Amino acid sequence: MDEAKKLELQKRACKVRMGILEGVHAAKSGHPGGSLSAADTITYLYFSELKVDPENPKWEERDRFVLSKGHCAPALYAALAERGFFPVEELLSLRHIGAMLQGHPDMKKTPGIDMSTGSLGQGISAACGMALAAKLSKQPYRVYAMLGDGELEEGMVWEAAMFAAHYQLDNLIIVVDNNNLQIDGTLAEVCSPEPVTDKFEAFGWNVVSINGHDFDAIDAAFQQAKAVSGKPSVIVQKTVKGKGVSFMEDNVAWHGSAPNDAQYEQAMQELKAVLNELEGK
Repeated sequence: MDEAKKLELQKRACKVRMGILEGVHAAKSGHPGGSLSAADTITYLYFSELKVDPENPKWEERDRFVLSKGHCAPALYAALAERGFFPVEELLSLRHIGAMLQGHPDMKKTPGIDMSTGSLGQGISAACGMALAAKLSKQPYRVYAMLGDGELEEGMVWEAAMFAAHYQLDNLIIVVDNNNLQIDGTLAEVCSPEPVTDKFEAFGWNVVSINGHDFDAIDAAFQQAKAVSGKPSVIVQKTVKGKGVSFMEDNVAWHGSAPNDAQYEQAMQELKAVLNELEGK
């Protein structure tokens, strides 16, 4: 990846993180921790990888993205707004009654959402169905999905993994956001799915492990995954929950808590400082 493109993505990711905080703070509820850990890859998808058209969200040839860990919708919403699917100001309506942006993605109400998600484990199954449909109808689009690492404790994830390998869904790429924290603590404390890479390899998947906050690594992983034939790919990304906000990083308390006014101001100041540095101000 050239330096200009990387700088653009870094700026976009910072704005996506700011959008996450704006939405969750305005809602006084939500899930900032996992949204922030996923922000870099979701930014990469919408500004470098996915074939989509904000002016025509239902374009039949578009690539599909399924946020299987649907509670991290603030990251997806912020990226969609930044990409132009709807006004950025809409982020302030997050979780409000009657608003377009609810606590989990709703494909019937929000432009750019390809699958309604929220019940963990179900998103990857839907993504498998989309990928098989593309194969059967000989359509060129790819299907992408993102799961949380705690979500891997759901049994249906592994049924879907077996299905994808059986049908050789090489048009399917999933990302596991491996930040090692879930609502009740660390993976080891709750019900560890480790070793994640070994499990997916055993299920017949192409596996790539990366630092999920390094755009060079993210780009290389997706390019490698797209070059694989005959099997689905999984990118297991090591990330930091709450990435980008000092007091939220690697802190399980921010899995599902909204910042108060003082915390919001501190977080936004930190991100604005990063953005100003990236913009050379």
